[in-house]
Amino acid sequence: MAVAALLALCSTGPATVAHAQDAADQPFMAGAPLDLSSNAKTYGGFRFAESMAYDEARDLYVAVNAGIAQNIIPNDGYISLINPDGSTHTLKWIGVNRNGLTLNHPLGSDIINGLLYVADINVVRWFDMESGEPRGSVTVEDAQRFNDIEVAEDGTIWASQTGTEESGTWRLYRIGPDGDSSVVVEGAPLARPNGVAFDPDGNVVVVNINDNAVLTFSPDGELVKTEHAVDGGNDGLVILDDGTKYVSSVRIGTVSRIRPGEEAEVVASGIPSAASMSYDSKRNRLLIPMNNWNAITIVELD
Repeated sequence: MAVAALLALCSTGPATVAHAQDAADQPFMAGAPLDLSSNAKTYGGFRFAESMAYDEARDLYVAVNAGIAQNIIPNDGYISLINPDGSTHTLKWIGVNRNGLTLNHPLGSDIINGLLYVADINVVRWFDMESGEPRGSVTVEDAQRFNDIEVAEDGTIWASQTGTEESGTWRLYRIGPDGDSSVVVEGAPLARPNGVAFDPDGNVVVVNINDNAVLTFSPDGELVKTEHAVDGGNDGLVILDDGTKYVSSVRIGTVSRIRPGEEAEVVASGIPSAASMSYDSKRNRLLIPMNNWNAITIVELD
């Protein structure tokens, strides 16, 4: 009996791998919205929600969940849809199963031209915003792990690599629509770069985890301007059409606002692990995921 049990245990690994491969060959299937009675609402359903995006077309919030760590369960990332009142629309929209899907450990995200782009280790994947189906991906072989991304109208992807404490790993990548990638900025003034966003002039703005700098680079990588959030340890970055910047500190739990030409001020606080946030332009609010707290916070702005 002991030998039989041991053989059964040893066979679990290959069988699991085979099952995963079989699933990858199956047609993609999106998760269905919850079919609740009118007197019921569901909240939650997150597993290390790292970034959010606002789906303006459907007026829904997209929450990107990294899932369980890769060394425990690989390919466990998924994407949820949230109603503006905070209740859950679809618990697992992308990732209800693994049929036709690879989504290992997704972090940063962006929506542009009907596509949801997601940073997934050293790969950027994109999905159809209507069906949830995978539409493509690009791999950057020399990248360690992308953190946040911002995507231009022409499909150019800007991606931060937070790296380690070694400055040579601090990078800002540009990935062209043809898939060619280049390192635009490496090392200081980057200091474990995280959030990435475009300003109204088409520059690329980056915030750091290791300090409170808010760095504005030209598309060629020239440092144009340096501003400062109130706190360091920054993760999320939102820039409005008038140039106002909002910066979330994943370490301190605050949100700084930097209006053009003014000093930073704290507009929200007490938010544990305030990660890669987004902006609801219809309601003038910030959408902040709280990664390992498995929650989101909505901040109403004045």
